[in-house]
Amino acid sequence: MNGITTENKFEYLKGDKVLWTAIILISAFSVFPVYSASSNLEYIVNTGTTTGHLLKHLFFVILGLGLMRAVGFVKYEYIGKLSTILLGISAILLVVTMFTGQTIDGASASRWLKIPGTPFSFQPSSFAYLMLVIYLCRYLTKKINRERLPIENIFYIFGPILLVFFLVAKDNGSTALMIMLVSIAVLIIGQLNWKYIAGFMATAFVAGTMFVMVALHTDLIGSNRVHTWMSRVEVFFDSKDKSAELPTEEFKAKNYQVMQAKAAIVHGGITGMGPGKSALKQMLPQSASDFIFAIIVEEYGFIGAFALIILYLIIIIRIVMIASKMPAFFGSLLVISMGVMIFIQIAVNIAVAVNLIPVTGQPLPLISYGGTSMLVTYFQLGIVLNVSSRIQVYDEEGMGKKQSIEEINDIA
Repeated sequence: MNGITTENKFEYLKGDKVLWTAIILISAFSVFPVYSASSNLEYIVNTGTTTGHLLKHLFFVILGLGLMRAVGFVKYEYIGKLSTILLGISAILLVVTMFTGQTIDGASASRWLKIPGTPFSFQPSSFAYLMLVIYLCRYLTKKINRERLPIENIFYIFGPILLVFFLVAKDNGSTALMIMLVSIAVLIIGQLNWKYIAGFMATAFVAGTMFVMVALHTDLIGSNRVHTWMSRVEVFFDSKDKSAELPTEEFKAKNYQVMQAKAAIVHGGITGMGPGKSALKQMLPQSASDFIFAIIVEEYGFIGAFALIILYLIIIIRIVMIASKMPAFFGSLLVISMGVMIFIQIAVNIAVAVNLIPVTGQPLPLISYGGTSMLVTYFQLGIVLNVSSRIQVYDEEGMGKKQSIEEINDIA
């Protein structure tokens, strides 16, 4: 009517429109299970009100979408260049958090760092995880055809990975393990020589084993959660033992979260109980965050959970497509690395809810109640959308044909 086409209406949504649509749909849907499950925080944990938690979640959803769009205004190459500085800052924050961390909803005291002068806290481990992956992508891209000296790989690649791993591992073993797995995946995708990757994996395994043994049998690593990890692993394998006797009260207490999550999933059936009608949200700890997938199945059934998984698959597929179309290796590696991070977090959260792996405490991306993890996910997706918006520029300018990969990567 005013000469505004459908394409112009969505011009502000820079990047892949299908990806934008899937993100917005999941973000909008997240409001309903979070509002329902947050009653657990009000009546059981005695923190805030359901309305207050809903408003907080909405605030972070809107802030996250804004952050995702804002990332599109900055060239992803600049984000790569800043990653070294930001990784250093995040390492310092991890050290500070070890001594001044806050306890939130029973979480480990060293996981959270309070922002001075505000009621908000955040997890430096999530920020460090993101910056480490971006840093690795950029370093692996720089002068990709040059054979690096072993000392360079040790100092500039393996050093940062191990530093972040051990700073996080003391209080958040599941995140530390994910950091290690994703870092190795990035090294493989980034075409680092296999002999270095194999050597690093062997070194990391030995170092990690020593860390666990020292934490279990000495007091050198104070206030660690290694005993909690081992207990969760033991309970998980005990629950899988078909020849075991009927579960004792002690076993039921240790396996309480998983048992309630499985009960919620069974209760949901095919069609679910309906929005807000979960009967187990009050009895399931962390029902608004770590175990929210179980509440989704209970309220929306297998059909609702399947629809959500389809949306997640669309996001992952679009990420792979964007990475495959990007002529610049740094952009392609960065996108696929963000996809690996998101995919692993989705898989881990759902696997815990259905008792395929031990309890880890990882949130469900774009859904779980919380702040830091949600904003990090939006930032990751913002980078993906940023790169996708640049593919058209490369195609229009013929950069993918006229310039070699090495010349394009030098921009990073």
